[in-house]
Amino acid sequence: MKQVIVITGASSGFGELAARELAKAGHTVYATMRETKGRNATQVEAAKKFARENKVDLRTVELDVASQESVDAAIQEIVREGGRLDVVIHNAGHMVYGPAEAFTPEQLAQIYDINVLSTQRVNRAALPFLRKQGNGLVVWVSSTSTRGGTPPYLGPYFAAKAGMDALAVSYAGELARWNIETTIVVPGAFTSGTNHFAHSGSPEDKARLKEYESGPTAELAKQITKGFALTAVADADVSEVAKAIVRVVDMPFGTCPFRVHIDPAQDGAEIVNGVADRVRAELLRNMGLADLLTPSSTKVAAKQAS
Repeated sequence: MKQVIVITGASSGFGELAARELAKAGHTVYATMRETKGRNATQVEAAKKFARENKVDLRTVELDVASQESVDAAIQEIVREGGRLDVVIHNAGHMVYGPAEAFTPEQLAQIYDINVLSTQRVNRAALPFLRKQGNGLVVWVSSTSTRGGTPPYLGPYFAAKAGMDALAVSYAGELARWNIETTIVVPGAFTSGTNHFAHSGSPEDKARLKEYESGPTAELAKQITKGFALTAVADADVSEVAKAIVRVVDMPFGTCPFRVHIDPAQDGAEIVNGVADRVRAELLRNMGLADLLTPSSTKVAAKQAS
């Protein structure tokens, strides 16, 4: 069934790939990004060319996840133009690399803003439409770093992704009775095919950074990079993340998995998440809140079938 989809951070990486795959699957896709008339103008033209050559409905919309005003305007434009909104995909994010101590508190706040607060801005703009419709799907692009094996020097980014993941889990229960489904997509580390590492931020406190680069941790940054190369799967195809998102969106409503892992390196997140999600489900059942585990229409259909 054709759906109207909005995806954040779609100028490159997982977002761009997912937007194109979803459009190829027959959906109306709004690939959002900031500075559509500035530094991302080439991405806008590339999306238009892709849509034209593949005869698909892929559109771009200006949306700065750091601005509630921009987010509100984008979502309103999408609903006005598309007539509805069926799927919200939280993908926008930014990676940083370096010793945690060398990042200023202001930098951590910015990282948290991009990776976590952005989802809240989008939800506050989009969820009223989904709740009014009485159905919808929210997809969160998380990371195996939230619960898998993690190396140092990515602490601020890992902390932000963990915050987003925790928010996604809580939202899932709050939206179920509104008949809105949730899936958390959990990619592992892909060292090629995205710009995550190439565009990663660095610490602003250069004096503190220099201490780490000249002390007992002088070689740690290089060792971590080498370690990623040792554990990464050489032929890992980053497009598998986009394809996994398409599979989720195309599933019959009420059957979407709570989590989907795409982790070629198998860093352990799937195991730990499996335990955590089972414990969550058991707690909700013990609290008499088992209905929060699935969207409301699923339960109605099951009752009618019995």
